Amino acid sequence: MPSDYHPYSFLAVFLVVAVLFPLVPIGLAYLWARTFSPQKPGPDKNAIYECGLESKGDAWIQFKSEYYLYAIVFLIFDVETIFLLPFAVAFTGLSIGGFVAIMIFLLLLVEGLIWAWQKGVLSWP
Repeated sequence: MPSDYHPYSFLAVFLVVAVLFPLVPIGLAYLWARTFSPQKPGPDKNAIYECGLESKGDAWIQFKSEYYLYAIVFLIFDVETIFLLPFAVAFTGLSIGGFVAIMIFLLLLVEGLIWAWQKGVLSWP
């Protein structure tokens, strides 16, 4: 009878499935590769390269992190403004709670923009 089961037994089943779900395909891929993939080691196959070119020089180079910060801020505000589209479509049918929620969202968005502006993130070097 299903009522005889422990109330948390589904968590144990869920844990087992969550562990087996990624491990079984990885194990099958490993067995497939060991069984059917030919081993052809050599200097070209074992060489370290990126994009087909051998690396030359030191890998540690300096770069301006401001460019990445500028790009991340752009992506954040770009994605956040996409969330405004459903609000604009459903504006007339929103309840007062929905309107307050979107106003809080806009307030946080403007607060983030003001913070980035004050920190100098938006000034192009």
